[in-house]
Amino acid sequence: MATRSPRRHPATTGRGRGVTWRQFCALAAKLPGVEPGTCHGTPALYVRKKFLCRLKEDGDSVAIKLDFADREVLLEADPRAFYLTDHYRPWPAVLVRLGQVRPAVAVELLEQAWRRTAPKSLVLARASLRATRHR
Repeated sequence: MATRSPRRHPATTGRGRGVTWRQFCALAAKLPGVEPGTCHGTPALYVRKKFLCRLKEDGDSVAIKLDFADREVLLEADPRAFYLTDHYRPWPAVLVRLGQVRPAVAVELLEQAWRRTAPKSLVLARASLRATRHR
């Protein structure tokens, strides 16, 4: 009888789609100043007390800060992973279906939202640290 190789979760392979809220939080925790909290009674992430993202009440989607132009690109490029409700239309944010987003895209979104939210001093400190490491 042939044995099958264990199936890897998409978030660990970098291919495929889907991350859990726990994995999403672990990715965010790699960014300086990210702290857990709550927002409207659901788990959320903040950067120095400024809103970054929150788990929606459905437990399957995340609302994350994003500028309007990037939001439009994502909505058009991958409607399986990204969507909007009327409530979020006037806000610089997008809704992300955790089970549909590619892990690499989740990382990029978190970094972009972090840069948008974090104080400039924190962003500059991270940039100089990264530049030092790459020398």
